[in-house]
Amino acid sequence: MCSSKFPHVGRVFQNRFSTQYRCYSVSMLAGPNDRSDVEKGGKIIMPPSALDQLSRLNITYPMLFKLTNKNSDRMTHCGVLEFVADEGICYLPHWMMQNLLLEEGGLVQVESVNLMVATYSKFQPQSPDFLDITNPKAVLENALRNFACLTTGDVIAINYNEKIYELRVMETKPDKAVSIIECDMNVDFDAPLGYKEPERHMQRPEEPTAFTGSGNRLDGKKKGIEPSPAPLDPSDIKRGIPNYDFKIGRITFIRNSRQQPRKIETDDTASNFIAFSGEGQSLRKKDRKP
Repeated sequence: MCSSKFPHVGRVFQNRFSTQYRCYSVSMLAGPNDRSDVEKGGKIIMPPSALDQLSRLNITYPMLFKLTNKNSDRMTHCGVLEFVADEGICYLPHWMMQNLLLEEGGLVQVESVNLMVATYSKFQPQSPDFLDITNPKAVLENALRNFACLTTGDVIAINYNEKIYELRVMETKPDKAVSIIECDMNVDFDAPLGYKEPERHMQRPEEPTAFTGSGNRLDGKKKGIEPSPAPLDPSDIKRGIPNYDFKIGRITFIRNSRQQPRKIETDDTASNFIAFSGEGQSLRKKDRKP
């Protein structure tokens, strides 16, 4: 009765991949090939038997997995890079093992999952050094190409200019775990961990210092030092002389501070003056013979 009422329950259970592996860091992967590229992303290496089981299941692509450390109740999500690990073993990036609190050879539960496509994510750099990058969004976008999904709370590691930068995933939308394969995702950043805003000291406005030099007067006197007029003594004030020639309708301006030029009296003989009319005298004496 139960199987007829819920006919899909058994099929869902059969189509779910779930198994345990002993996990190791990529540096423990045997072989001549350098697999340091695994450390630069969010994908793991699984054994060939996992591919055989997954191919027989009706799972959706891309293949995404939930990793759980049951001893610490820590979990994260990842993609798969290759199926070349030894049987019973999987290889994880070092940052992923740190998030799961796993040591070399620890047990991890691997389950296939379906995740919603990401629309938004926020990251917090774990060091102020991340601010030295000229275009952090472009650097992060390029690094996330090696990731398949993001999980809120994880601290991921990206490699740029031969330096490792760690970023905590603060938020993901529309869910706490999202797929970032072929998606348009808005990215935002929180202030780096340990970053302090530079203190701003309020400076008092300084008085303008333009034209602070001293000038020289053309007459040789010092600028700004003018002789102050001496106070007038009442005894120095002379009474004015009335103008007896005053006529109504005429105004005469008299300057008391300046002496009036004396009027030169002339007589009738002065008007008959003829230039060079005097008698000359010779330097020789007339009585002396040459």
